[in-house]
Parts: sequence; structure tokens; C-alpha cells
Amino acid sequence: MIGIDIIKTSRMQRLMERFGERGLQKFLCDEEITLVKSYKTAAGFWATKEAFSKAIGAGIGAECSFKDIKIYKTDKGAPKLALSNSLVERFDILNAALSITHDGEYAISVVSVECNSPTTDKVKKF
Repeated sequence: MIGIDIIKTSRMQRLMERFGERGLQKFLCDEEITLVKSYKTAAGFWATKEAFSKAIGAGIGAECSFKDIKIYKTDKGAPKLALSNSLVERFDILNAALSITHDGEYAISVVSVECNSPTTDKVKKF
């Protein structure tokens, strides 16, 4: 399954100017906040969590919260996903991959999720 999200980076800039770290704590854990170098990084993290929730078909809400998804970086700086046990079990997730990009005033993230269970993404026949 694939999810994608785009956010205008100025939205995140306003959130950070208005609420500071408290605004980031609404959707990031402490470890993620230490990775945020600018509002553009934060916007990419927001887009990633939204894209992931779309990939599993749940959206952000009761079944999948922002805090169920954690972004970390490899030694080479590549972003990766860590997921809560409850999320992995609920959606029978085997693997997830992501890509984040920034261009001008936008941050975009694409997330691919591999699940063990059948999904509704199968092609309908007519």
C-alpha cells in the first residue's frame, strides 16, 4: 500500500513560531524533536506521518495516532520508520519504507507499507 502527503512548509513555520516545541510535541516524540533542524524538517515529518496513515487506510485518529509512528535516521541520515507494537499487530505490518523531499515551499512524503493481511486495495473486476 502507498500513501503520499504534501504540506506547505509555511504552515509548520507558523506552528513553530506560535507554539515552539510544545507545538511539535503534538505530533513528535522527544527523539524526533532532536532531529528537527528547521520548520522544513518538521513539515517533512508531518507529511510522513500523514502519508503512513493514508497507506494503511486509517488516517490519523483512533486506529493510528501520530505517536504510533516514529521517524529516526540511519547513520547516513536516511529517514526510517519505527512503529508501535499495537499498530504493527492491528494492521499486520511487515515492512515500511519512506521518502521525504522538500521543494520550495512544500514538503512531500511517500510511504510504502507491506502488510501480511489481505487489503481492500485489490483491483475490482467488472
